[in-house]
Amino acid sequence: MRTVPDGVEVVADREGARQLESPPLLVVDAVTGFLDAHGIGRGPLAWQRIGDGHSNITYLIERGGELAVLRRGPRPPLPKSTHDMVREARIQKILHRHGVPVPEILAVCEDDSVLGVPFYVMAHLDGTVITETIPAHLSSLEHRRATSAAVVDALLALHRIDVTEGELASLGSPDGYLRRQVDRFRGLWEVNASRELPAVERIADWLGRNLPTSQAASVVHGDYRMGNLMFAPRSTDRSPAAIVAILDWEMATLGDPLADLGYLTATYSEEGAPATPLELTPVTRAAGYLTRLQLAERYRSGTDLDLTPLPWYQTLALWKAAIFCEAIHTRWRRGERPDDTVFGPSLEAGVPQLLERAAQYAE
Repeated sequence: MRTVPDGVEVVADREGARQLESPPLLVVDAVTGFLDAHGIGRGPLAWQRIGDGHSNITYLIERGGELAVLRRGPRPPLPKSTHDMVREARIQKILHRHGVPVPEILAVCEDDSVLGVPFYVMAHLDGTVITETIPAHLSSLEHRRATSAAVVDALLALHRIDVTEGELASLGSPDGYLRRQVDRFRGLWEVNASRELPAVERIADWLGRNLPTSQAASVVHGDYRMGNLMFAPRSTDRSPAAIVAILDWEMATLGDPLADLGYLTATYSEEGAPATPLELTPVTRAAGYLTRLQLAERYRSGTDLDLTPLPWYQTLALWKAAIFCEAIHTRWRRGERPDDTVFGPSLEAGVPQLLERAAQYAE
């Protein structure tokens, strides 16, 4: 944990922020004042950036031995209708009341004068997020299989929630979800692209011509993958791989549940499959973890949905990912991601790779 601002990403006060060409991500006195106003911890602030996401930014915050997590969008300017922290916090509050494992939201700041963008603070949970290393307590072949199975089972539980009434119904309209996804992301490409990639339009045309009929309506997470799940720090015979939280609800809405399954399986790392920039948990290439086909089969066993059109949803997932990543690449090229020295540059080749994989699913 850090306690001394670096003067670039974190500054001590607003005066320090005004002196920077690019706005900081944390302003210590502003965050301290906000936490004081909401009774979150006491005393000096310590912080540590956490998470593997390349969109929104998350900090572990410590005050007087009390831990919390602050989540905010990237530096402005922000693309329209993205990085809505207020909406993300509201969704988690609603889902928490319906038994979905999400962190408790402690406070929400809608005033962008505090950090330059809205943000929220949530409770810290003790758990493990699996990305590039296999946790020791989940390392046996049996635990690896249980880990993969838990990913599918948590998704099935999310998709079984009744979204036809009450506050859940206010999260969006599932009618026309797939058509809106194609149209929206096609428009986002036109706004955010900095180069010509004809595959984007070709795949968009294919998606539009082959649009499946949605079989059900559910909460759709929108970025459902193992790296957005937190597992219990210890395993037991009764719960060998228990999930304590589903994280990162920025893209959540109501829609077609197979969109989540398509994204999970299309971005899942599997032995022998070509890598893409969206494989953020490469450990599942190791022995013991379920394959993409086995993930789909486990999901099929827990639902009455027909998975025949799954390749369409996998195509949609990678096509959307390419467009989203191109927006990140464009921001990097404009100098709007000054701390990004790896992911942004990698998307020069990474976006075409995603489009190539999307086209393969379409075939």
